[in-house]
Formats: sequence, C-alpha cells, structure tokens
Amino acid sequence: MGIAGSATELRLLADPTRARIMSLILGSDDGRMLVGHLAVKLALRQPTVSHHIKALFDQGLLERQPVGRNVWYSIAPEQLDRVTDVLQAAPPATSGADVLDRISADLAARFAGIFAVETVDRYVRESHALLTDRAQVSRYLPSLTSRFAADRLSALATSALPTGNRVPEVLFVCVQNAGRSQMAAGILRHLAGDRVHVRTAGSAPANAVRSVIVTALDEIGVPIGGEYPKPLTDDVVRAADVVVTMGCGDACPVYPGRVYLDWDLEDPVGLPMAQVRAIRDDIEARVRALLATLDVNAA
Repeated sequence: MGIAGSATELRLLADPTRARIMSLILGSDDGRMLVGHLAVKLALRQPTVSHHIKALFDQGLLERQPVGRNVWYSIAPEQLDRVTDVLQAAPPATSGADVLDRISADLAARFAGIFAVETVDRYVRESHALLTDRAQVSRYLPSLTSRFAADRLSALATSALPTGNRVPEVLFVCVQNAGRSQMAAGILRHLAGDRVHVRTAGSAPANAVRSVIVTALDEIGVPIGGEYPKPLTDDVVRAADVVVTMGCGDACPVYPGRVYLDWDLEDPVGLPMAQVRAIRDDIEARVRALLATLDVNAA
C-alpha cells in the first residue's frame, strides 16, 4: 500500500466520531465491539454508527467477524500501529483531579475491607504518575490508570495470602512489555485459564502492544485482549511465585521464596514475521514447560 493510500485511510480518523469509534474498539476488553454497543456509548443512532463503520471497513481499517447474528468489529492487525499513532497524536483525554477522585472512590468500594481509602487513593495517584511519566501513555489514561491501580492493589492483597490459599502467580517482564512478555502472558492465560494468574510489566514500557505481536498470537488462536504496556512495580514482584525475565537485566527486585527464570529471547520488534513466529513458537514451548511445573489443578 502506497503512502497516498495510507494517508487516505488515516484521514478518516480526522472525523471525531470515527476517531472515537476506533478509540472505543481499541480500548475494549477484547479489542472488538458491536455496532449496537458503539451506538450506546456514543449516544448515536445505529444507522449513523453503521455509516461510519462502513467507511472505516471499506478502507481496511476495520475487520469484521460474524458470530451468529452478531457482527463484531476490530482494528485490522496490520493497521494497529498506525491507527494507535494517529489516535495518540490527538489531544489526550482529561485526567484531572476529579477523574482521579472518581477512580479512587470506585476502587475504594471494590477493595472495601481490604485496604483503607487512603491506601487506594495513593495507589491510584502513583499509578497515574507512573503511566504518564514512564510509559508515556496519552490515550485512555483514566481507564488505564484504573486498571493499573486495581491490578497493583490486587497483587498487594495476593502477596499477603499463604501460597496454598491461592492459584500460582506468574509475572513476565521484558523491556517494553509490548512483545515477548505479552506473547508469553497471552499463551499462558490461554493454556491455563483461571488455574494460573498472569501479570506482565516492562523495565521501559512502550506506549502500545506491537501489532505484529497481536497478529502472531492470533495465528495460533491466542487472544491478546485489552493488554497494555505497564511499568514494573514492587507489588507485582512480591505477589509472584514465578518471575520470568526476558532481556531486562537486573531490573527486577529479588525476594526470597520466588522462582526467577531468565529466558534468553530475541526482541521481536522490527523483525520480519517469519522470525516473530519463530520467537513465538519458542516462547510457547517454554510456557508449556513452565505450566507443567506449576502446582495447578487439572483442567
């Protein structure tokens, strides 16, 4: 596809409604949405949303997946990086004090009886700062702040439980948390389901999971979901039973009682698809071997 074709496609995102549609799809839990759901979130009539969806689909920015009577729309994997770049170039969503107050209140209710309101609020504001300063997140900052803070609070609560009273926790860490660690996490979640709890982090996180990673996992039937790069924090390391590092050196703090593994894997960023597939297959073999060593119940 030539430069002119690319410009034509991405010019569609100058329309605020179409940009919002792509943002909602990109930020959804599994990276896809129905027209009806989009209409509700946008407060628009379904025919109006369908008109915009058709324009985006016709230019190859969206893919469609019929499931029964429903048609799900997701961003075309080969367009994901460019679409993300365009959306992130737009003015970031507000993350003012009122938004953080709301996130803190919601999470305080969720973790009531486990953490004090002050603890929750501190984690929310610290998570917001980490995502802003270290991960350079500009789009979806409020929702990612909420997810990141909730995951850290969950890890903190987990680390206080006796090992025998919880499912095994595995943490995958690479440099950008956009390639190797996301592939390993996606494969382990796919294989183990609820029998293992999986987290990821990066020593120098990127601003989005690489589209080539999404494509490589999709080829073997593994969903990436709504995963996003996030910085490494002490609480997720404390919660882990197994910490797997991939090319991030001594970034992880070391605590007694945890298993530390270092997987020597090439960084897939910038490599041709054939090499990415080879790295994916290597990771899959390692993940399957790791799963066989974990104390989990039979499926």
